[in-house]
Formats: sequence, structure tokens, C-alpha cells
Amino acid sequence: MSPRRPDRPRRSLADRFLPLLPGRRARTRTAGRRTRTVEPSRFAPRDALAESLAGVLQRPARSALTTLGTVLGVGTFVAVLGLTATTSSQIDARFNVLSATQVEIEDVATERNEFAGPGFPEDADARVERLGGVRHAGVYYKVRLDATDAVRAAPVGAAAGAEAIDVVAASPGVLSAAVPTLAQGRLYDAYHSRSKQRVAVLGASTAARLGITTLETQPAVFIGDEPFTVVGIISDVERRADLLLSVVVPLTTADEVWSDVPGRPETHMLIATDLGAAQQVALLAPTALRPDHPEYLKAVAPPDPKSLRTNVTSDLNQLFLVLAGICLVIGAVGIANTTLVAVLERTGEIGLRRALGARGRHVTVQFLAESGALGTLGGLIGTSLGTLTVVTVAVVRDWTPVVHPTTVAAAPVVGLVTGVLAGLYPAWRAARIEPAEALRR
Repeated sequence: MSPRRPDRPRRSLADRFLPLLPGRRARTRTAGRRTRTVEPSRFAPRDALAESLAGVLQRPARSALTTLGTVLGVGTFVAVLGLTATTSSQIDARFNVLSATQVEIEDVATERNEFAGPGFPEDADARVERLGGVRHAGVYYKVRLDATDAVRAAPVGAAAGAEAIDVVAASPGVLSAAVPTLAQGRLYDAYHSRSKQRVAVLGASTAARLGITTLETQPAVFIGDEPFTVVGIISDVERRADLLLSVVVPLTTADEVWSDVPGRPETHMLIATDLGAAQQVALLAPTALRPDHPEYLKAVAPPDPKSLRTNVTSDLNQLFLVLAGICLVIGAVGIANTTLVAVLERTGEIGLRRALGARGRHVTVQFLAESGALGTLGGLIGTSLGTLTVVTVAVVRDWTPVVHPTTVAAAPVVGLVTGVLAGLYPAWRAARIEPAEALRR
């Protein structure tokens, strides 16, 4: 018979499992002559990440629907900023091209000498077009009309249909320099100008105001009592957008018809140049036009609507950022709702963890990590989709895509912050669950 082993005190369940479980403060237990220290519970970042990924992957369909709101919000955020930057860059490039290929010459002869005649010679168009880099050039001015000289598309003497529309006298070179898009008909040319024919070109909106929809009936407009045959309707121009709202007639015809109108109109010249030749043409044009008095003509730089573009871009940015913010809020509500439902469904699991020693802050960290993981995942996917949208639109429109690195770097962080903020309340609810009450359910 083997010798009898000395009796040992029986260990309780708590003595057996508490050393293996988190959630207890360090304390010393004495059993006979043995002393054992129970280590405090720890919840390392690696454990929090593993638990959050496990919680996300256990319910893939719900996780996908939860991240959808964040994907839309972050994707809209990136796409809006990227498309705004791309469009602004494209607009700036187009305005820069127009500014680099356009020159305006102003007649300032009367300012220099009150007895001086017109600053532009009769062959002004031909003189300037001989300069290198000049494509088209023409002289124009706004015709001064009496109050009774309204524009109408009705016969002489008819009062109905009269409109207060500007009349612009322009040489054929002005229409060519403006680069118009014809809707119907044609532009008048040098022959019409030399023979002083009474023809007119209308903008599409002006033609609509006068009730002219087709040129097949050879319509005419009356400026006061003077009839002008409409030979063309233009729908758009690259320069001098005011021509779309005017009745444009040949310069020589206007000089003949309204020669008795007192006062001298402000005369200008529009010059379209090759890219990069505008500055040189602006220096040479006054001398080429008036070698005897180049000071009678002044080169004027085209106005740069920078402030207008800045205001429009700022308004668009604010509008679309508000829309992106709304999408982010919707995504945050979706994450919060799903996380709260997960807390209610996993009450038993939370209670078991608490009973085995998990602290309240450990549960909080776990659910915050899950909501943060969903938000980060949505942010990454949304950033990719938003960037892809910007590149696709730019390729389709033959633009250069512009996406700031700050936007791409900040977007996933926005998703993470959204997810963490959305999970604050559900995590707080989970941390307040009592173990005993949870295990009864």
C-alpha cells in the first residue's frame, strides 16, 4: 500500500480559472504554504484589433451594409474636392489661353488731342492682320440710337414687338476674331462691308426675343425705320459674349446709316492672336495702325474674371461639402444603429466576458475598435471610388485630373473618426451591462 499523501485544501473554481482570465486586480491568495499572485487583466491593442476584425467578419453582409454609408460619404467627399480642383484647373487653363491670344485696342485720340480725328484708319483690319501672330482683327463700336430707334421684327411703323436691343457696328474681322458658332445662315464678309449692304447677324437669344426662328423666310429686323436682312444666327462665341445679345451690322453700313447721330462712339479693335503672341502684338499694333500718332491707340488687356471664378468655385465647394457632410452623417447613423443592434444581440457574450473578468473599459474598447474598423474600411473604399470617379470624368472629358494628396490622406482618417464617433454610445451601453443580468437572458 502506497503511503498516504498529505491532505491538500480543495481549490474553488475561482482559484482554478481566475489566473487564466482577464479582468481582476492583482491580489495574493494563500493556500496552505503556497502563495499565488493573480495578475491584473490586460487588453492589448493587438487583442482589440483581433476582436474587432472577428466581429466584422462574423457578419459580412451586415458589415457591408454598415460601411455603405461611410463609403458614400467619403467617396463623395473625395470626388467633390477632386472634381472641383480639376474643373477649376481646366477653367483657369481656358481663361489663360483666351487671355494669351486676345488683344483689345482702344481709340483714345480725343483724350490725347481734342482736335484729332478717328484713331483707327479705314484699313485698320488689313494693317493689323499683316503683323506676325495675328489671326483675325476688326474694329467695332456700339451704335448710339435715339429712344425711338427700337429694334423690331415687324414692318415699318408697327409698334408691337419693339425691343431695347443693342446694335453693334463691327467689321467682318470682329466676327472672325470672336470665333462664333453658327446656328443658322452665315456671317457677313468683306463684300458686304465694301458694298455697305444692310445685313445683320443676331445672337440666338436676340433672335428668339424678336420671334425669328428660321432664316428660310429671309426675315428682316428694323432698327428704327431702317430694315436689315438677317443673314445669320450665332449660338455661341469664344470672345465678346455681348455679341450674343446684340444685333451686329457691318461697320461701313452703320457709318452711312447713322452718320448724322451726334457724338463720337467709343471705338475698339478686337485682335485674335496665336498662342503666346498677344504681348508682342499689343506692343506693335498701335504703331502699325498709326505710325504718325501711336499714342492715339491704347492696348488694353482683357479683363480677368478671377474674383468671379473664385466666388463661384467657393460656392460650389461649400455646396458639395455640405452634401458630403450629409452623406457622412448618414453613414455615421448607420454605423451607430448597427453597432447598437450588435450590442443588444451580444448581451450574453458581453455578460460572459464581464463575468470572466473583462472590465468595462475593455468592452468599450472592443466595440469602438469594431466601429472604427468599419469606418476605416468605408473610408478606404470611398477614397478609392472617389479618386476613380475623378480620373474617369477627367479621361472622358480629356482633362487633367487633379486630386490633392492631402485629400486622399485625410479621407480614410475621416472615415475612422466617423466610425469611432458613431460607436461611442453603443460602446458606452455595452460597458454598462451587468454580468449577472446579462447571463440571465
